[in-house]
Amino acid sequence: MEKNSRIYVAGHRGLVGSAIWKTLSERGYSHLIGRTHSELDLQDAAAVRSFFEQERPEYVVLAAAHVGGIMANNSYRADFIFNNLQIQQHVIGESFRCGVKKLLFLGSTCIYPREAPQPMSEDCLLTSPLEYTNEPYAIAKIAGLKLCESLNIQYGTNFIAVMPTNLYGPNDNFDLEKSHVLPAILRKMHLAKCLERNDFEALRSDLARRPVPELEENAKPEKLEEILARYGIFRRAGSVCVEIWGSGRPLREFLWSEDMAEACVFLMEQVDFEDVKRLSVSPGSKEIRNCHINIGTGKEVSIAQLAATTQELVGFGGRIVFNTDKPDGSLRKLTDPGKLHKLGWEHRVELEEGIKLLYQWYLGEIQRKSN
Repeated sequence: MEKNSRIYVAGHRGLVGSAIWKTLSERGYSHLIGRTHSELDLQDAAAVRSFFEQERPEYVVLAAAHVGGIMANNSYRADFIFNNLQIQQHVIGESFRCGVKKLLFLGSTCIYPREAPQPMSEDCLLTSPLEYTNEPYAIAKIAGLKLCESLNIQYGTNFIAVMPTNLYGPNDNFDLEKSHVLPAILRKMHLAKCLERNDFEALRSDLARRPVPELEENAKPEKLEEILARYGIFRRAGSVCVEIWGSGRPLREFLWSEDMAEACVFLMEQVDFEDVKRLSVSPGSKEIRNCHINIGTGKEVSIAQLAATTQELVGFGGRIVFNTDKPDGSLRKLTDPGKLHKLGWEHRVELEEGIKLLYQWYLGEIQRKSN
């Protein structure tokens, strides 16, 4: 890519897209193109076609997606498959039609089977059933990576699919119902710390920044506690408690979003589909498959340990309660990032440092909005 190349980042305001946009900007790329959802609905085929015809991007990063945590994935199954298939079909399809030089498609490690061998290499794809709670989203992402792979095989495009592990970082989604596990735990711990200190002004400030449906302006302390209890933050036997879904036993891998962005820009700058194919396909094989790339750390932590570490870093002194009536999801989801390591990239930010950075960013966001 040239520094003045026309680069379209779809989803440039989200966790993934904003990190990639920031990294590209810091690297000196001066012609970045972004559209908010209100400016361009990626589920509108005609609007996407018009956008590509007008802007003619040379490079595309498809980071836009309909995403959420285990509760949202299991509750809104049709939305997750339908919306993501539409977004992918329109953006990847128009990139092909308009002759985009390179496209980077971002998926998720939920594409791998529930019982996949650990750590999960790219070859695990489609070897056994998926985890039920996020099956529709996973199928959409599998369709996206297979579309990229198939266009490359048939038409010689240079569309690369990457599967990041669980991400966290600036601009994450902290919705108490729909966010992923790490930002959900971090926000719950922060709210619990405020409740523990009876700091109702801080609670109002946080809930005003990211409102919940039940919130009323200038809500009284009793009402605030009632609202928090609905989201698993409550007083019991003299202590403030934070409820976590499941047993706490599942192991998860987490990657700082800006590390992920560095990996993505590295791939856009230095790696082509042919490079990935050489690492993915056995010499002499007629079958070209599993040419996607895991982006991860290769390290894992239990949800219980994640909660305890976050509790300590946030400074919440109460109790953690695990609700075993709620699903755990897959017991392990550890990636094998060996292919990416062979291509020349490894992560830098370890989990504890990343949680500290995220909490600093979160508190800064509250302060900025209050001012």
